[in-house]
Amino acid sequence: MSVRLSLLAILDQGPCYGYQLRAEFDRRTGSTWPLNVGQIYNTLDRLERDGLVEKGAVDPQGHVYWRITDAGRSEVATWLRSPVERSAGTRDELAIKLAVAATLPGVDVGEVIQSQRRASLAQLQALNRAKYAGASPDGPEELAWSLVVDSMIFTAEAEVRWLDHTEQRLAQHPQHAMALELSTEKPKRGRPAKTEATA
Repeated sequence: MSVRLSLLAILDQGPCYGYQLRAEFDRRTGSTWPLNVGQIYNTLDRLERDGLVEKGAVDPQGHVYWRITDAGRSEVATWLRSPVERSAGTRDELAIKLAVAATLPGVDVGEVIQSQRRASLAQLQALNRAKYAGASPDGPEELAWSLVVDSMIFTAEAEVRWLDHTEQRLAQHPQHAMALELSTEKPKRGRPAKTEATA
């Protein structure tokens, strides 16, 4: 998620100081992506460096208000119109964990899947409880929060479906047939051994 562009989009609504910007981000995301104030100010410094925001007025309490520049407004408009690009590869820890576990001799991949399924279902139940315990999405803050929670629910549901699918696929293969021994083929590149200098 682009915290940088989200903060910039909020500044497009009007000048804010750091803590205020964090509170506005929390209001719009239901506090599901906690930001610390140091992260806010580091991001503001980078946005200023890039010419997307500038420092404005300072109030009697010493709060420095940041405001968006024309270049910043253009950046926000481009971001909002553009689809989120997903990477071609995966860095999903669960997918990598199961892929490796499925090829290790002596690992009960079924138990790895069951353990994850229990955790995923518990998370899904907690998200559903939170959603139904919340107020109906009548106001803008409630609606924003429910959109984020819905996304998290759909992600958890997809994970459970993927675990079921993975379990079915692995059941078609005997465990010993999936095990990969270390390859005897030597990679072409690597760190050469250090040799002692001879006198």
